[in-house]
Order: sequence, then structure tokens, then C-alpha cells
Amino acid sequence: MIPLEEARSYVLGLGTPLESVEMPVGEAAGLVLAADVVAADAVPGDDNSAMDGWGLRAADATEPGTTLRVVGAQMAGVADEALRVGPGEAVRIMTGATIPAGVDAVEMVERADVDGDSVTLHLPVPAAQFIRRAGEDAVAGQRVLPIGTLLTPAGVGVATSVGAARVTVTRRPRVGVVSTGDELVSGDRPLRSGELRDSNRPGLLAAVARLGAEPVDLGWVPDDEARISEVLLRGAESCDLVLSSGGVSMGDADLVKVILARLGEMRWMQVAIKPAKPLAAGVVGSTPVVGLPGNPVSSHVSLLLFGAPLIARLAGRRDDPIVRVGALVSGGLPGHAAGGGDEKTHFTRVQTSCDANGEWTVRSAGAQGSHQLSTMALANGLAVQPGGVEVPAGATATVLLLP
Repeated sequence: MIPLEEARSYVLGLGTPLESVEMPVGEAAGLVLAADVVAADAVPGDDNSAMDGWGLRAADATEPGTTLRVVGAQMAGVADEALRVGPGEAVRIMTGATIPAGVDAVEMVERADVDGDSVTLHLPVPAAQFIRRAGEDAVAGQRVLPIGTLLTPAGVGVATSVGAARVTVTRRPRVGVVSTGDELVSGDRPLRSGELRDSNRPGLLAAVARLGAEPVDLGWVPDDEARISEVLLRGAESCDLVLSSGGVSMGDADLVKVILARLGEMRWMQVAIKPAKPLAAGVVGSTPVVGLPGNPVSSHVSLLLFGAPLIARLAGRRDDPIVRVGALVSGGLPGHAAGGGDEKTHFTRVQTSCDANGEWTVRSAGAQGSHQLSTMALANGLAVQPGGVEVPAGATATVLLLP
């Protein structure tokens, strides 16, 4: 069997980042920057108030109970350039409003009492209190978001704040998904003996979308060499990655690995993991194709371990999209191997939670058969059990968080 990291490295090497496109920044969330975002303007553009309150001179407010004369108001977005604050004076000021001439500190409204045109301060006010300085977040010409950054919603806000109406990003990968197998049916009609509903394809399409790619439904095909060949070639021509489900194990009807070997440069692997041991991967033309196992849980585990990093590579990401945490085991995780251990790394479906202190705990999500998709639906992580060895309660386990 092939070690997991060797198989991951091989699959990851099948892809390179796709070409870049320019688009409105509001449409680019979840994509990776293919060019730096540079600030056209300083943020903020002027010194401004961090609080609703009173703009004043700190030298006038060194003692509690100081009373100042109110000489005007400064509103956010409407700067009164003629407004000036002299000794013994204060100005009403709103959050985000430009600091008037003469003001070097702001006191919040809750710590002052107003009586007509005067304000009395409860406490001394230090210089620079509650003042945001011009350019504190960004200065004009500054690279605020470097190439390779995954554009988050906050990143969209940053780019917009510095005047970047459009950004250059690596385009979203198109990922085709096909299911194979005579036993599969779609829809809700009653099943005949030996039939199974095609749960892999809709589940994998949903997972692909959640990974930030554009899912392409290539449909279901029976165990027919000509039809499987046609759909795989069509997918390779129209998509950036093709994921097939089923037909990569050692059965007489496992045709996908045979067909892929004929269509392209493929490698068939028995990976030292459970579930998801069988895997086919390679290229058809220049398009990566990954053949996932047909067992429902195995297909999802394979997608996380092999498909997710490859999709991330195509999308221009430079990091591993799989998030790993250390979690305290609650109730214990049973062993999976007779005799105490084997050469495979076992992935146990688990439910994880994180408390207010950032401490993770984990417990089994239930039955662990590779056909038992319901447990996968209840899980939000996979606990790593090298050799399938039991992890006792109170021990720490590495957990891969599911997207």
C-alpha cells in the first residue's frame, strides 16, 4: 500500500493554478488574488473620532469636573473646516467625524454632563484619546492585500475601502462529478432488489460548491465502457477537474480505472488509509481526473484528503485547505484494527466542539462502516487514528475539520 502523504503529493502535483480574471470586488469573495491590491487612498483619510462625544484640548481636562464651553458640532461626513476649538472650549463630535482644528482628544458622551452650552467632564482626558489617525489602517500606495490572499468578506471590505473597485483573481475551477454503476438509480421511485440511490453525486456536487469551486453535474452512467469513456472525455474537455465515483476498486465491474488508464496517464493506488483505500488519479489530456471509491463515506473522505487540496491548488491557494486541531477525547475512540494496530491510518467520523477558551473536545459520531453515510452527515470532523489504535478518554486526538 502507498503512504497517505505520497498519494496526496502525487494528486496535488496534477494541478497548477488556473488563469487569472478581473472582476468586480463584490463578486470575488472566496477567490484567490492573482495581483496585489494597492491602496489608492489613505484609510482613514483624516484624523477622526472613534467615539460619539466631545472634542477638546487635553490640556484643559487634567482634572475631574472640568467644565468647558461648547462652541459647535462636527458630524460624520460633513466637516466644518471653519470650526476651531480654543482654550476652555469643546465641540460635540460624532463617531467618524473629522477632528476639528485645536482638538487633540475626545471624551465619550457617557463620561460627561451637558448643561446648556457647557459640558462637565467626569474624568481627566489624556491626549490623543479616542482619535483615529489618518492612514492608520492604510496609506496611499500601500499593498494592503498581497497576491495569493484568499479574499474573505473582510478582504472585500478592505479592498473597497482603499478604492479597489475591481480585483484580479484566479478564476473559480469547474469541477465535473460523475457517478458510475449499474446498481445506481436517481429520483424517489421505489427501489428494486439490488438497487441503490445515487447519493454520491449530489453529495459530492454540494461538497465541491462548498470548497469554492463551480460544480458541473456530468450525470450517472452504467457500467458500460463506451458510455463511461464518453462522459470522462466530455468532462475532461469542459472542466478543470473531473471527479468520478465508483469503479476504482478490484471488482470485475470496476471499469473506471481500466478506462482511465486507456484514456490518459493514470496511476491506480491502494492508499494506506481506511476508509477510502482505492484511488485512481492522473490526467486525461491536460485535465486532472481523480477516481474516488464508490462507498459513500469513502468518496467523501477521499474528496477531503485528495480532492480538496487539488481544488485549492487549481484556485491559486498556497495553503493546505484542511484544518487540523488537537482535541480532547470524550468517551474514547474505539480501535479499528485486530491485534492492536495495522499499517493504515484510520479516519473516524466525530463530532467536535470548541469552548469559549478555544479548547476543542471530540467524541465519536456513531457507527463507522464505510457504507454508513448517516454518520458522516452528523460528523463535523475526522479523528486521525494511526494504525487504527484505540484513543482513550482524556487523550488528545488530531482532528481534520470538515468544510
